[in-house]
Parts: sequence; structure tokens; C-alpha cells
Amino acid sequence: MRPTLPLLLALAALPAAAAEPTLDACLAGLRPQALAQGISGATWDTHTAGLARDQGVLDSLDYQPEFRTPIWDYLAGLVDEQRVADGRAMLEEHAPLLARVQDAHGVDPATVVAVWGVESDFGRTFGKKPLLGSLATLSCEGRRQAFFKGELFATLKLIQAGDLSAEGLVGSWAGAFGHTQFMPSTYARIAVDFDGDGRRDLVGSIPDALASTANYLRRSGWQPGKPWGHEVRLPEGFDAAVNGRTSRRPLSHWVGRGVVRADGGSLAASDAPTALLLPAGREGPAFLVFKNYDAIFSYNAAESYALAIALLADRLRGGEGLQARWPTDDPGLSRVERRELQSLLVARGHDIGEVDGMIGAKSRAAIALEQIRLGREADGRAGQSILAALRAEASPAD
Repeated sequence: MRPTLPLLLALAALPAAAAEPTLDACLAGLRPQALAQGISGATWDTHTAGLARDQGVLDSLDYQPEFRTPIWDYLAGLVDEQRVADGRAMLEEHAPLLARVQDAHGVDPATVVAVWGVESDFGRTFGKKPLLGSLATLSCEGRRQAFFKGELFATLKLIQAGDLSAEGLVGSWAGAFGHTQFMPSTYARIAVDFDGDGRRDLVGSIPDALASTANYLRRSGWQPGKPWGHEVRLPEGFDAAVNGRTSRRPLSHWVGRGVVRADGGSLAASDAPTALLLPAGREGPAFLVFKNYDAIFSYNAAESYALAIALLADRLRGGEGLQARWPTDDPGLSRVERRELQSLLVARGHDIGEVDGMIGAKSRAAIALEQIRLGREADGRAGQSILAALRAEASPAD
């Protein structure tokens, strides 16, 4: 269940625990299994010594924004003008490298750079959690302990092989890390040495990271030279009961029912398996998606995530963005606008932590308090409405 607003307010005000239990007993129990998988005793002892339980990663285990955030909020922060501009600069800066990646793995530069931009903001944000501590905690508590134990072992094998350095190794709460946020087991299977230095380094090597991302997509079924899909318009009276990524029909089926591209481009009938996506229902944007969308979806199995990659890639190719509007009267905020909102909250005396454009529990709690003060529904959501209200108060008319 999604945390209620009172719970968020309470969590934001809780002091840090005086003493957290260590992972020593659990890690001691895992040591024989690690050694049986080829991890040396020295590697295990060196890199698990002193690890401490991290309650934060356990809290995050049941709260993932891809599944809980309205899609218009999710996309507003990931496909904003700042990321588009930065992505186009990356396309230009790394054009020779990206051409070699495309020759080797068949994935176009815009798609590779879109993944890079969404996953780490082009290498600016790898995550803040010490990787080994996160994976150790998740290996011993919470859901999916067996999965995270495998990821912990995979990380230690990569360190032991010399691909990674344990020093300063950070990632997401769940253990994804590097320029394009591979999970350790995926890193072990998919990563390639593209700069020729004898190491598969997705943290320190942009060539290795981008080539490995393209390798992942190609091995997930990417079809070179084919589109991921198109935004489309549905005719009046269209029966949209059959929709969803797994409800495939030949493209000719949709064309025959009057579906057309939103940008006016051609949509030639064919036997290509095609799905209709309505991520916000019949009143929001509609998409026809093909095999390449599935390859993107496999990177992080959430429709909002896959659409963020696909739509950002389209913008990097020069596209104008979505034609249809999302069905909301309170659109989401770009990262610049989120930072502005946080600054306004700080100016009103709220302790939200760093002004970083990341709307976490403290920011949501502060927004909710402002909404209560303004006589609004206190949902803690960062939208255009609350931003406009706080702007108006900060800059009253003469």
C-alpha cells in the first residue's frame, strides 16, 4: 500500500535510531555459500568487514516511483528540456564513440544516450548508497533475499576479477550502479570491454558503459533500424478495451481500425506484432509499440520507465514531444521547477534536506503542510498548482 500522508509526516520527523543491529551474524552464515561460488575468503572478509544494516534501503524496497508516481509527474522530471539539451550535447561530444557502438551492437545513438540520461543524468548521479552495504542489508532482510544475495555475490566476484574497485562504490538502494545502472548480475553477463583496457568498467569508462547498454538492448531483442513505436490518435468511438503491452495484434489490425500517427507520419499496414498502450486511459496519449519497445521495457520492467526512454530518444532525434495532453489539470514539474519548489519550501522554514530536485518524504511532508495552510487537499504532491501558489506568495503583486 502507498504510505499515507500522516505516516509520511511521522517518518520525516523520526529521529535516527540510537543503535542499529549489525549484519555480522547473517554475513557469517552467508560466507560458506560465497566461498562455494568461487569468492575467496580474503575477498569476502575484506569487503564485508564492518558493513552495517541500512534501514533506508528496506524502506525503499516497497516504494518504487515507476509504479507509484502519476506518469505525468514521472515523465515531467525525466524528459525535461534540461535533459534534452544535455542529451543532444552528449550525442555531439561522443559521436564517434556512439557510431562505433552502433556498428558493433546495432542500437542507435539516441536510444543509448537516452538510457544514459535517465539512469545517471549522463554520469552525474550514480546513486548515494554504498553498494555492498545495500546488498548486504537486502540479502539478510526484507523481500527477495535470495535475489539480492546473488547480486551481492556477483558484486564481490567483479571486484575479485578486477573489473571493479570497491573503494567509493555507490549505487541505487537496490544495487544498480554505474553510468547506466546495471545490476551486478547483469554486469557480469552483459558488460563488454569496449575501450580495450582489459577491464569491463561501467563506472569509470564511458565507452564500456555505452557499449554494454547497447549490448543489453540487442540481446533483449532490439531490431536495428526499427522504431520503438509511435504516438497515435484514436478515432472517435474507438473501442480501446484491448490494450496493453502483451495484447499484440498485427499492425494492419490497428491501421484498419483508423489509428493514425499523431505527428501525421505514415503508418503502413503490416504483420508486425503491435500493442496499443494507454498509460493514462482513453483520455490521455496513446501509443502503438513494437518489438524495440519490449527491449527497452526489459531494462526496467515499468511502462512509465520504458516510455521515458523512448520519448527522450525521440526528442534527442529532433522530435517535438507528445502531441496529446495528459488528463490532469495539475501537470508535473521539471527538475528545474522541482528545485524551485524546494527552495520556496526552505524559504518558508521547512527542513527538507538538500535542494536537489528529488521529491522525497521530507519534501512531500512539507508540501502537505503548505497545502493544509492553503486550505487544499493535503496529498503532498509536487505539481504546478502548489508551485504557482508559493511563487505568488513569494512575489506578491505591487
